[in-house]
Parts: sequence; C-alpha cells; structure tokens
Amino acid sequence: MTLTFLGIESSCDDTAAAIVREDGTILSSIVAGQTALHADFGGVVPEIAARAHAEKLDGCIEEALAQSGLSLADLDGVAVTAGPGLIGGVMAGVMMAKGIAAGTGLPLVGVNHLAGHALTPRLTDGIGYPYLMLLVSGGHCQFLRVDGPEDFNRLGGTIDDAPGEAFDKTAKLLGLPQPGGPMVEAEAKRGDPKRFALPRPLLDRPGYDLSFSGLKTAVLRARDDLAQAQGGLTVQDRADLCAGFQAAVADVLAEKTRRALADNPVPVLAVAGGVAANATIRAALENVAADAGARFLAPPLQLCTDNAAMIAWAGIEAFRLGRRDDMTLAGRPRWPLDQTAAPMLGAGKKGAKA
Repeated sequence: MTLTFLGIESSCDDTAAAIVREDGTILSSIVAGQTALHADFGGVVPEIAARAHAEKLDGCIEEALAQSGLSLADLDGVAVTAGPGLIGGVMAGVMMAKGIAAGTGLPLVGVNHLAGHALTPRLTDGIGYPYLMLLVSGGHCQFLRVDGPEDFNRLGGTIDDAPGEAFDKTAKLLGLPQPGGPMVEAEAKRGDPKRFALPRPLLDRPGYDLSFSGLKTAVLRARDDLAQAQGGLTVQDRADLCAGFQAAVADVLAEKTRRALADNPVPVLAVAGGVAANATIRAALENVAADAGARFLAPPLQLCTDNAAMIAWAGIEAFRLGRRDDMTLAGRPRWPLDQTAAPMLGAGKKGAKA
C-alpha cells in the first residue's frame, strides 16, 4: 500500500496544506500567503499571523483535498508542523491536525519544520543518505549532514541573524517593501556589486559558522554616509548597495559550504529554505558543488519557501520509522533538529533556539 498523507504548515506567515504520496507524488499543494496583512508593519506580526492561520486553515485543507480528488477517508495519516515557529501559528495548525485525527481516527505525526526543509530533496529527487543540507531561510541558517529521517548532525550555522532576516532588514534600511529577499534581489540586478567594500564576516575564522549582523550594519553605515554626503540615496545607490549586500552573502555562503564539503565529503549538496530561491546564491553554491564533485540539488521555487508538501513528506518518513503522536502533541516555539549540538543562538526556559 502506498501511504498518502495530509500535511499542514502554519509556522510563520504562510498557511499551507498538501496531499502527498509515499512515492513522492504531490497531489496538491495549497499556500495562502499573508504578505498584504503585514505590509504596513515592516515584518510579520505574530498576533496577526496567528489569527490569519486560524481563519484560513480549514479552507486550505478543503482546497487541497478537492485538488487531489481525495477525501479524508482516503488518507493514511496527518502530519503537522509542531515547531519551531511563531507559537500562535504553530498552535493553530496543531489543534487543526488534532481535530482531524480525533474525528477520523487517522494517525497523527508532529513534524519539525526544519526537518521538512531538510528532507525536501528526498521528496523531489528521491536521493539516498547521507547528504549535506544547507538550510537558508528567514529564521534559520544551518549546515546539516542528513543521515536519516530523524538523524541530523549540525556542522555549523549562523551565530546571529539568518540570511533571510538580513535580507529583510537590509530592504527596510533601504526603503524597500517586504518581503525583503525578492525586493533586494530585484534591485541588485541593476546594481554594481563591487562599488561598496562590504565585509565577508567570519571568513577569517575556521569552521562553518556564519554571521550576517555585521554585514547588515555595514549597509546601514554606507547608506548614512551617502545620505550625509549628498542629502539622500539615488536609485543607483540603492541598487549598488543591494548588489553589494547580495554578493557578500553569496560569497560567505559559498566559502563556508566549500569548507563543509571538503571536510565532510558526501555525494550530494542540497539547499532549501526561502533564501534558496535567490538565483545569485544558487549559482554560487552550484559552482561550489561542481568544484567538489558533488551533485547539486535545489528544490523547485515553490518548495523553497514554506509549504505543506514538505511537512507531509517528513511525516511519511517519520511514520515509516514507527513514530506516532497522540493528543498530548504540543506546539514548540523552539525545536533544534540536532538535539546533541550546543545552542547556536542561546537558550531560555523553552530550550535552545536552533
């Protein structure tokens, strides 16, 4: 029998539902974004996001079922993002999944959102273990050696801002609308990446850890220097700053990836997360993989950003290992993939952030 799972994702500002089969067939994938709801605030407002998830989840699930041509009775399980993420949104998804499981008797599997991203290459390309995953998104940046559906070894990651967060903050500094990543990339196409001497943080240190906070600050200083010298920014100034910032991020990610591959030779380098949609960064990483003799994999753009197909697939992988959850499943704002690694971004009462 081929397993068929419903996936539910609501960890940030995308409400998503999908129906996925064990053979990797995505029967449906519905994503309802919230960009317009948060546009006036310069970023995601957790309370607004949580309310939108609660309002949109049932419609997304109904649409996913309709598009797949299946009903709940045709499913073999429900997988839901149980963390990490904005806790209000995570709870909305978990409660929805619990309700469906309770009402239908379907097995319930809570999924780590990061595992969804990390396992996406197995969904899209059916690759085997092990492989190196660079997870780059708005909230996370990690190098992971993936040895199994629940076997992740974190080699390194960001010690401050994630790349996507740095893109968003840079966009805000330069007066660009959110989401910042696509806006900065679009501006950079018209810019000169060599005009501003922006830093490449931590390249002078060994290892695979990254830092993007100082790069963002360098953009701020360059902007302020221009404003003081000429009374403001020209259109070309902004494009050049975007190009310089993007080139610096790409250079840092490429060099750290080169080191990670050299020290941890595996047949495949995969990249996932929203920042993986950036064409310049993809090209840089593809070159690194080619130099190392590794196959490069990046998911289709619609599977780079948050989606429920990856959650359904991660649920299927965990289900095949025998994992099941019950009505005690709780949402978790923090949930490191590698439980043995030291916290990258600090810890509090709720545990390590990443």
